[in-house]
Amino acid sequence: MASFPAVLQSEWTKIRTVSSTIWTLIAALVVTVGVSAGLCAVFNATFKDMDQAQQLTFDPTVASFAGMTLGQLAMIVFGVLVVGSEYSTGMIRTSLAAVPGRANFLLAKLTAATGLALIVGLATSFLSFFLGQAILGSHSIGIGEAGVLRAVIGAGLYMTLTALFSMGVATILRSSMLSLGILMPFFFLVSPILGAVSATRKVAQYFPDQAGSKVMQVVPGGMDSAAAPYGPWGGFGIMALWVLAVVLGGYFVLKHRDA
Repeated sequence: MASFPAVLQSEWTKIRTVSSTIWTLIAALVVTVGVSAGLCAVFNATFKDMDQAQQLTFDPTVASFAGMTLGQLAMIVFGVLVVGSEYSTGMIRTSLAAVPGRANFLLAKLTAATGLALIVGLATSFLSFFLGQAILGSHSIGIGEAGVLRAVIGAGLYMTLTALFSMGVATILRSSMLSLGILMPFFFLVSPILGAVSATRKVAQYFPDQAGSKVMQVVPGGMDSAAAPYGPWGGFGIMALWVLAVVLGGYFVLKHRDA
């Protein structure tokens, strides 16, 4: 049986030699930083036009992550491709023949991909923050202010968990197209719509994206966000539980079903 370090090296080689996975991570960084910078410029130019309530609850930290939604899209695609590409090409049979220990195989794949997602996620969050604050000018906030460093690190961790959540879903469904067909509508249609409707908001606030994104906030209720019955790290913990559930589900499917 192959040792875990050898399997981990193999999974790292797979990821770095597939151009589509690398380009999705580059897209996550570039799109998030670029869109966030553009929106910060808009916030700075229109700040005086905001009503008093909006000015008082303006969260410059969240503003610097305004492009996170599009960056999240790239992280979802990355997570799905890391797992789903082997199923679509049929290489999963070869991989499992080389690494019969399915727990080792899945753990190595998730570890390699999550480590890379974490590096890109943190680089994205820090670049977005510092560039955004430079553009916001007099409306900016320093990273040393209360809660700001937590929010910046949390933004990087949020992107990382988004990728890991997508890997878990792809492992369960064993199909890139099906996984994207479920994750995209959920993150970009179902969750935002249910979160905007008062009748369903109490349920939607426990969805992984809505709970996890609270870790990026510094001003409670800022930027017209809805109040939640949990704090920043509480929301992040809820997202982590969702991720754990889908990863365990993926392992169960991998262990009990043929490739």
